[in-house]
Amino acid sequence: MAYWIEIIRAVQKQVLSLPRKFQLEVAKSIDQLADTSRPSRCKRLRGTDIWRLRTGRYRVIYAIDDDAKVVTILKVALRREDTYRGV
Repeated sequence: MAYWIEIIRAVQKQVLSLPRKFQLEVAKSIDQLADTSRPSRCKRLRGTDIWRLRTGRYRVIYAIDDDAKVVTILKVALRREDTYRGV
């Protein structure tokens, strides 16, 4: 059950601004979402249909459209108090 990965342009810039080591880790995690949109290490954000995936110190925040088989990456950020605001 393969999913199409859609990355918002602002998120592409966020990933490119990360240190090279973390860019590779985040990119690998995002690529794996195409095969498994809900891996065992992901969690749903309370009260929403948005998911988060922990990748080292960073969080990949994404939405899943099961009907269209699309995973939309909404944000990639360092885990802080404001990481989940505005999502």
